[in-house]
Amino acid sequence: MARVIWRIAPWLSVMAVAAAWELTARSGVVTPFMLPSLSVVVARIWSDAASGELVANLGLTLYRALAGFAIASAVGIPLGILIARSRPVRWFFDPIVSVGFPMPKIAFLPIVTLWLGFHDVSKITMIVFDAIFPIVTATIAGTAAVDREILWSARNLGASDRDLLREIIFPAALPEILTGLQVALPIALIVCIVAEMKMGGVGLGGAMITASRFAESPGVFAGIVEIAIVGYVLVKVMAAARRRLLLWHQEVLAPATV
Repeated sequence: MARVIWRIAPWLSVMAVAAAWELTARSGVVTPFMLPSLSVVVARIWSDAASGELVANLGLTLYRALAGFAIASAVGIPLGILIARSRPVRWFFDPIVSVGFPMPKIAFLPIVTLWLGFHDVSKITMIVFDAIFPIVTATIAGTAAVDREILWSARNLGASDRDLLREIIFPAALPEILTGLQVALPIALIVCIVAEMKMGGVGLGGAMITASRFAESPGVFAGIVEIAIVGYVLVKVMAAARRRLLLWHQEVLAPATV
């Protein structure tokens, strides 16, 4: 029984919000246009799923978000290691990272649209542009935190630069790198939704804007619920991948008992 309670406990807040939503919508305090009931929204989601529209929108949104995230990871991790390990590279990129990281990159959306149009390449470009900064900064922090005495000892034992990177630097920096990836993945989804809303087309964000233009309140709220579920699943998948990749690390190992 205790196990069941502990499994249900994290969902109590979600169930409370769902119940409050349904009761408020049915109370008559607000109109169905302003706040459709949760049951109506769930029925709309089911209808979209049955027609295949949800699958098409979800597939395109995930494709754009994950493609941009993958490109940002493939570029950001090596770049972060280079910045931390090479003084000339750090001298060149440090001002760019320092200025670009806190800057709202979504402001470049009109420029990207002018240059690349309204197709997937422009949306993926915006996702890469936004998601790469937390990956780079986390990789820099993790690489710079590696104990120099360990590196010196390995170097004295004859380790090459490739050996240092593969056997010491990357494993030691991996927790910080994964933290950056965990931050970047939700950012990729958020930017993808915003780009779809602004540029239009098929996708969860585009479907929400289309529903809003036709004053379909259930469609707008259905999009919010769908995005929330997708975001939750992506965060959980990333957390599971972190536990899998850090089986050897202190944060995953069970605490020692006396």
